[in-house]
Amino acid sequence: MATQNESEEVRGLEGVIALSSELSSIDGEAGQLVYRGYDIHDLAENASFEEVVYLLWHGDLPTQSQLDALKSDLRTARELPAPVIDILRQAPDSAHPMAVLRTAISALGLYDDEADADSPEANRRKATRLLARTPGIIAAYARLRNGDEPIDPLDEASMAYNFLYMLNGEAPGSAAEATFDTCLVLHADHGLNASTFTSRVIGSTLSDMYSAVSGAIGALKGPLHGGANREVMRMLLDIDQKGADPVEYVQEKLASKERVMGFGHRVYRTMDPRAAILRDRVQELSEERNATKWYDYSMAILNTVKSEKGLDPNVDFFSASTYYMMGLDPDLFTPIFALSRSAGWTAHLLEQWADNRLIRPRAAYVGKTGRTVTPIDAR
Repeated sequence: MATQNESEEVRGLEGVIALSSELSSIDGEAGQLVYRGYDIHDLAENASFEEVVYLLWHGDLPTQSQLDALKSDLRTARELPAPVIDILRQAPDSAHPMAVLRTAISALGLYDDEADADSPEANRRKATRLLARTPGIIAAYARLRNGDEPIDPLDEASMAYNFLYMLNGEAPGSAAEATFDTCLVLHADHGLNASTFTSRVIGSTLSDMYSAVSGAIGALKGPLHGGANREVMRMLLDIDQKGADPVEYVQEKLASKERVMGFGHRVYRTMDPRAAILRDRVQELSEERNATKWYDYSMAILNTVKSEKGLDPNVDFFSASTYYMMGLDPDLFTPIFALSRSAGWTAHLLEQWADNRLIRPRAAYVGKTGRTVTPIDAR
């Protein structure tokens, strides 16, 4: 018979400690996010995405030679297998980009001779290949559905630069590259969120890395997780198209009990530190392009929701307008989230497999008891 503690339900597993990790920590009261001991503000200001990838995978920031080696490995692994490009060609133009990404990542495992190899060395090589190829998948599908051919990856440049180049077919400006690189840093890891937990549960069964990351992408696809930034941009576009006052628009939503996407967080009790960083980036981009309406709308919404509901914005709220001002389609926002978070997912899998134990929680049974089978003709 279950004890009292065993039968207690914690809805959504809120606050439950499921495992130990050295990768990232969150102080929800202080609004602090730390990767392996480094505050996210410090990393966003002073480290590239590739440096953060190395940090998550290896535990320390790289030396120049270590960073050069990682960049070389990523560049070497960027090219997509031809059959995966064929899959992207066959995907319907109307398909959800996250569903396409999930399918393509799973397909990568079919063309990786080490897909089921379980040594630490093989898993690190797979993490490199998976992360290196994710930008190409997103960019290729985005172009194909618009009637354009995929662009081959460059043999040089950062992941941020290379992705924007493969997507748009032209060299990004330095401000766009720097802003996008910051976005990748901010989304790289975030504790035991829904998609990361999904990847670790799958990994704990000793399934392969491609299966675990495909599952994580499925979790991230949901609007209550990674899909929120797309909904934020839809709201901003609706305000703009209707010529609505953003304060009145949001007040009407709140009055009708509608959810305003991009606000509140399961962990933070103050502003998400990533949102604070992106708020400044949105302002900089707006001023640089002499187009401040998205920033103005966002700040009006932020102040209204904070005043009337006491809620602070999360990272999705400002990442939406940041990506949009860089020319990215709203339905690509969540795949880009997945591109960055692939660094964290693979880091968690490497950590899980270093000391694996099957993740197998219990459910408190609350159904009927003592029932007996009645013959079917008497039911």
